[in-house]
This record gives sequence, structure tokens and C-alpha cells, in this order.
Amino acid sequence: MSSTVDSPGDAARQPLIALLSGAGISTDSGIPDYRGPNGVWRRDPEAEKLVTYDHYMTDPEIRRRSWLMRRDGPALKARPNAAHEAVARLARSGVPVRVLTQNVDGLHQLAGMPDRKVLELHGTARTALCTQCGARTPMADALARVTAGEPDPKCLDCGGIMKSATVMFGEQLDPEVLGAAVTVAKSCDVFVAVGTSLSVQPAASLAGLAAEHGARLIIVNAEPTPYDALADEIVRDPIGEALPRLLADLHP
Repeated sequence: MSSTVDSPGDAARQPLIALLSGAGISTDSGIPDYRGPNGVWRRDPEAEKLVTYDHYMTDPEIRRRSWLMRRDGPALKARPNAAHEAVARLARSGVPVRVLTQNVDGLHQLAGMPDRKVLELHGTARTALCTQCGARTPMADALARVTAGEPDPKCLDCGGIMKSATVMFGEQLDPEVLGAAVTVAKSCDVFVAVGTSLSVQPAASLAGLAAEHGARLIIVNAEPTPYDALADEIVRDPIGEALPRLLADLHP
């Protein structure tokens, strides 16, 4: 997936809308969130080890379990829901929209957002990456090997350990992607944080950065966030209903 977006200056004559999306936008697609009241980490704290870099790299059993989680989990089978479609629809209408997403499911792109307008802050689960040589391959190909009997498929180029091309706990965000997201946050006119607890840094700080630079901050989330005090508007309604209505109101 793309790590760059068009310069916000390309749309200087129209207000730029930035949308920071978190796990909550994808729950209607059947992908559970992580930190909500019924989130994955709260229900099974041990599951966090499956996406923690040090555990993954040093424990073959963790890697085997991680590959089964990728194969059997809902993320790669999910389809975009009404919220994803509303974002893509707004972009197609000619309104300048940039998506900064903490999600790794690729559902914004499947809904019709061009790669160049989406910054995947935490990477993508749709690609497998070699931790040694950096080779990339479609995740579907790696999972086919798991199904065929390889519990921990190695890189076909160098034999290195493979992982999803996501940012695991203990890894740093791609500085190029984060830098582009900061640029968008500083230059947007409206910043919508949707389905995110705004508790994971540095992604969460983008909301504060946008507000500091004069953007109208709208938070759409069922639970309170650390940035609610900065928000111009807070929406607690279900995202699948609230976001299409909200984005329709933002259409000139």
C-alpha cells in the first residue's frame, strides 16, 4: 500500500478533510476492536504477544500461533461497511479527503479510496514481509503455504523470518508515513477521528496537532478519549450510522 499522499496543497481551493480511523470503524465488518470494553486485549491479554515483535522473533510457537491467527482471523475476509463506503463516496464527490488509518485491514481501499489518499500508519496485513531481507509477498501466498502444511513459512529468497507488513508492538512507525500524516494534520481544515481510542501514540497525537493548527476537530467514538476536551464536536452514536450522516453534512 502507498506510503505517500498527494500534497494537501493540490486542493488549496477547497477545505481539506482528514480522517483518522481506528478499529471501531471496522467492527461492523466483523473485525473486533482491541481496546474497547469487549476488545481483544481485554478478553485475552495473552493475544497481545502474537503481535509483539520480540515475542514473535524469539518464540517459534508464537509465530505458529500468529500465522494461524492471520489465516483464520476475520481481517482478510472482511468487506467494507457503510462507514468505509461513506468516506470513499465523499472523496469521489470531489471533496479533498485524506485517510490516516491505524487499521491494517485495507478496507478503505476496498471501498474505493485510492492508495495515494490513504496513509496506513500501522502497515498492512495484506502483505507478508521478510524481517531479514525485506522481501514482500502477498499475504494470500504466505497463508496458502500455511494451509499446505508450513506452520512458520520462511522467506523464499533468503530463509528469513516472515511476518505481516504491520507495525507490531515494539516496532517504530515508518517515518515517511508518519511525516506525511503530520503534514496532513497540520494543513487540514477538518479532522475527523473515528473509531479510535486516541490512546496509541504517536498516531493519537495527530488529533491534537490538527486542533493546534486550527482544524475543526470531530471525534466519533463510543467511549471518551483523551482528546475530547479539544473537540469541536463529539459523536457517540454507532459509527455505521453517524459517519455517513456526518460526512454528508460536510459535503458543500
